[in-house]
Amino acid sequence: MVQGVQAAATPLALGVMLAALGACATLEPLEGAPVPLAIPAGWAEADAAGGGAGAGALSLTESSLTRWWQRFDDAQLESLVRSALQANTSVQAATAALRQAQALRDVAAASLWPTLGSAASAQRGTAGGHGTGNNFKLALNADWGVDVFGARRAGVDAGDANVAASEASLGDVRVQVAAEVALNYILLRTAQARRQIVADNLASQEATLQITLWRQQAGLVTSLEAEQARAAVAQNRAQLPTLQTSIVQTQHALAVLTGQPPAAMSTFLGVRTAGAPGIKVPQAREELALSIPAQTLRQRADVRAAEYQVAAALARVGQAQAQRWPSFAIGGSLGLSAATVGALSSGSAVLGSLLASVTLPVFDGGAVRAQVRVQQAALAQAQVTYRAAVLGALQQVEDALVALRGDRLRLASLRQAADAASNANGLARQRYSSGLIDFQTVLDTQRTQFATLDGVASATADVSSGQVRLFKALGGGWPSMSEVQPR
Repeated sequence: MVQGVQAAATPLALGVMLAALGACATLEPLEGAPVPLAIPAGWAEADAAGGGAGAGALSLTESSLTRWWQRFDDAQLESLVRSALQANTSVQAATAALRQAQALRDVAAASLWPTLGSAASAQRGTAGGHGTGNNFKLALNADWGVDVFGARRAGVDAGDANVAASEASLGDVRVQVAAEVALNYILLRTAQARRQIVADNLASQEATLQITLWRQQAGLVTSLEAEQARAAVAQNRAQLPTLQTSIVQTQHALAVLTGQPPAAMSTFLGVRTAGAPGIKVPQAREELALSIPAQTLRQRADVRAAEYQVAAALARVGQAQAQRWPSFAIGGSLGLSAATVGALSSGSAVLGSLLASVTLPVFDGGAVRAQVRVQQAALAQAQVTYRAAVLGALQQVEDALVALRGDRLRLASLRQAADAASNANGLARQRYSSGLIDFQTVLDTQRTQFATLDGVASATADVSSGQVRLFKALGGGWPSMSEVQPR
């Protein structure tokens, strides 16, 4: 990134730059300039992130936000994100786009310098069937378009801003990819945890079915209870293929995100697909201290990209304005011309010329003024896009905070319900084995336990996913501007 762009496009000072746009001496006034945005001083749901700004809190403005996935303390998640940030096709495409923007900027910068060319020719003439002689020439030609009114300099500034915007866009792609990997990984672990819950519940129902069959043989229950027990077992078993399908499809998604064929991830993550005990849905460590909204906007790659697009559009307006003024050029040539090759070394063969020219548009049917209006309209679009990016960023953070608060409250209630349902199911099975209650009560307690445990797994996944979305909304996943070195 170029230092000049960093100085010209100070984060969140863009509104001041745009407000002063109409006062620029080289620009025509813009109609309908956007009203500066009022950035809130704090978040409405700031405490939803957990912790606060206590002694043990980690501020999300620190560089650790760049690698927020490490806060989930899951080695496989970290490995997947690292692989995706290197091999994901979207990241690679954005990297190529950045290289293209850098090359285009270099093309614009080259126009500030003189051009030097060389030429050589040999000529033999004839007239009426007779030779008129030979002519040999060697020449060096130089041309320089003097950038008096800054048209070419403005093109370089636009190129600098485009490079910065492409770099920020690459950062935004990295943010999106890292979050997508984390969300799919959480979905995978959730499906595996739910599969384990189904397997445990199936084992419990099969044990209950066996007790029911024994009691039927003893004449203590009718075939109705036995058939109800069989139906419950079969219904629970039917959920296993659906969950297994979800597990495999999520593995495929993770493989593609990391730039691999779909089947490649089954080996890396297959150890837990069989419902192994101890499956854990990763959750981030608590004690988060939220950055203020203004700091968040500085951390957001998409906001920075939109900001630099405004800077590029502003430079292109200046470039179009400069086309209305005279252009100056200096050219010259130095060469040798002789009838024979040997004569090229004599002093009389030396030829030279120097040319200075001025061109001024007199009448073009309004094309130049129309081009200025084209670039001003493009600038207005870039301003609106920047405003939309800021508003969208603020909304995403507030939405993530309020969703995280609700998910945490729901998870706490479901955990209490799951504990009570597990105790109730144990008591019901004991009493049914002793013949103290009917089978319908056992079925009800089993269904309740399964529903609450499944709800806990889903709510845990929602909390983890909410944490990922919060990190993403806060701009986590790419280096802050202070960490990016000028190229």
